Amino acid sequence: MTPTDHDFPDHPHSPGHPHARIHPQGHGEGRAQEETPAQTRTQTQPQSHAHAPGHGHGHGHGHSHSHGPASPVSAHLRKVIAAVLIPFAAAVITGLVVLWPGGAPPHEHSGLGLDQKTESGRVVKIEEVDCAKGGGQQQPPPGQQGGPGGPGGPAKPKGPCEKSDIEVTSGPDKGRTFTELVQPSASRRYTVGQEVVLAYAPKAPKNLQYSVSDVNRTLPMAILAAVFALAVVVVGRLRGLFALIALVISFGVLTLFILPAILQGSDPLVVAVMGGSAIMLIALYMCHGLTARTSVAVIGTLTSLLLIGLLGTIFTSWAHLTGNTDDQTGLVHSLYPEIEIRGLLLAGIIIGSLGVLDDVTVTQTSAVWELKDADPTASWRKLYGAAMRIGRDHIASVVNTLVLAYAGASLPLLLLFSIADSGVGTVATSEIVAEEIIRTLVGSIGLVASVPVTTALAALVVSADRHNASTGPGAGTGIGSRAGGRARSKGGRRRRAK
Repeated sequence: MTPTDHDFPDHPHSPGHPHARIHPQGHGEGRAQEETPAQTRTQTQPQSHAHAPGHGHGHGHGHSHSHGPASPVSAHLRKVIAAVLIPFAAAVITGLVVLWPGGAPPHEHSGLGLDQKTESGRVVKIEEVDCAKGGGQQQPPPGQQGGPGGPGGPAKPKGPCEKSDIEVTSGPDKGRTFTELVQPSASRRYTVGQEVVLAYAPKAPKNLQYSVSDVNRTLPMAILAAVFALAVVVVGRLRGLFALIALVISFGVLTLFILPAILQGSDPLVVAVMGGSAIMLIALYMCHGLTARTSVAVIGTLTSLLLIGLLGTIFTSWAHLTGNTDDQTGLVHSLYPEIEIRGLLLAGIIIGSLGVLDDVTVTQTSAVWELKDADPTASWRKLYGAAMRIGRDHIASVVNTLVLAYAGASLPLLLLFSIADSGVGTVATSEIVAEEIIRTLVGSIGLVASVPVTTALAALVVSADRHNASTGPGAGTGIGSRAGGRARSKGGRRRRAK
């Protein structure tokens, strides 16, 4: 870096010198915004304690750049960013209003899978009995309704069964009890007093109307959520609190807009783009503030989402993916035939990628801003190169995270393919696995593309902003003058040569 007079506070032209000449336009709030971190650091040196007239507040600003918020951008750049984001935000709001569903459409419960009426229950008594003489309803395997039999019939039990008396605690039959027989091989066991979820089939025979479909997990999940919220607030403080509020709002957009709008028959891809954009705007600005740095992250995220949507549309169509690869999707399609299942797959890809995209784009913009604060003389090319070195490390870890997340979610499926001893090519090109592979690769391409796009945009904005500040109202006079800076730099070099 070229040495300047700021490196030599005893030089007569240095702002830290007692006889330094301070231009009147350098005083006040306008001066504080134009000073670079290098300039403010010189004011904190011991020699700068002798204040010149008209410069009584110079020392008070000496620590603001290291620990405070990001430096504000120029008015011109704020107008440029607003010209891009205001129409986008207006389009998102318009889309939300036009597509707002007003709630999920009503329908008759089919009694299949998750589409069944439920009531609350409690286990009141358990005793061991002989499975052949136990009586009562046999507990179905997890994920199935009906008896424990399968294609080969019920397996012969090994050991005693558990006869559980269940009391209905809600609904029209509150207080009624029924008996359920738990096989020795069942993965789920009950304890006396345990809260359970009951499947209710009002049209079935009276002794078969109720069966245990799940256990009540409200208490442990509520405690875990409270611990999570406490950890976020303790570590993140006010910003952590805003992050929790944004999380609640995001969940509200998902449950009140995205899901009902898809059920009402709106295009899932359009709904996901509108809902995801709303979540992005709310979450980023609430968590990181209404600043130019956040706006750059928003633009980078939006660009990557558009790329993910385009690639997802092309490759799901080219690979002939239907999106109907599991029982739940098939049930949704049977209940609402008007839903476009392939669009549902694309919507899942976009929403699933959004959270990781926010992380990448915010990290890259923050890196560029901090690099510029550390070296105010850095050019656009130098900022971009340094931030990209950070981004490459981020890319490697994020892509690995995505792949492992999808692999973990599909672990039972992968185990089944391993048991079947199928070839790698057969497994990878089967629709149920190809869907996850395409989902992972499309999302990863969007993440990879977000790094150079966001980094370049942030470097351009922060470089253009510092250039505009140096040619603003204080240009040509005082510390903000580039000509004065060059003169002081030459003076500093002459002093060093001596």
